Amino acid sequence: MESAIFEIFDGLPRQGPGSNECTEKAFRTIPAIPSDASILDIGCGVGMQTLHLAEICASCSITAVDVYQPYLDTLMENAKEKGVADRITTVCASMDDLPFEDEEFDIIWAEGSIFVMGFEKGLSYWKRFLKEDGYIALTEATWFTDTPSVEAIQFWKECYPDIKTISGNEKIIEDAGYTILKSFKVPASAWLDDFYIPLEKRLDSIEAKFKGDIDAESVIEFSQKEMEIFRKHSDEYGYAFFVFQKSMNK
Repeated sequence: MESAIFEIFDGLPRQGPGSNECTEKAFRTIPAIPSDASILDIGCGVGMQTLHLAEICASCSITAVDVYQPYLDTLMENAKEKGVADRITTVCASMDDLPFEDEEFDIIWAEGSIFVMGFEKGLSYWKRFLKEDGYIALTEATWFTDTPSVEAIQFWKECYPDIKTISGNEKIIEDAGYTILKSFKVPASAWLDDFYIPLEKRLDSIEAKFKGDIDAESVIEFSQKEMEIFRKHSDEYGYAFFVFQKSMNK
């Protein structure tokens, strides 16, 4: 199943919802960034946000991590085209087994990836790699209402039952020993324009190729259902961006 997911989502500009505007908004929230800041981008995919971070922080060095090497290869090809390859290093590794030293990074970035580990587990494990008073910026699937529809509840119960409200996630962040700087909703356009429209085109182009492949057909079917549910209930849930700082007294 996992290999089918990687292959189907390969070739997309993003492997999940997001936008350069949201990436930059979150980045500008971080105060007093060192001139030589080191950023760890976890679950980077093909690295749309990695490249934008390199462009808006011209003195930063970025280590981009993903478990799928072809995504990293694409990232570096695009980095060379944009002239930022000299400040990006890729590492093929799992987000729950990172090959880095304690307190190695000023900033950890994770757009649409922490759910793979689990929100609480990721916050706890990744904290060790942050320098004193370092920052994390990430997106997480979040309820935008306390009374979601039955259809939306059932969908998330099947794919990610740990989804919580913004305030629920903020409490988890604080309990994990961080100080929240900002949280904001990622707009529906970051799902539709930047992810789902390219995904729809991708699925249309490969459906015949994967006919008879049970795993691939399952991924395609789920993706189509996901897009349908979001279009009907985008006011009830989405991604929220959370920007927070490591609290040394916790």
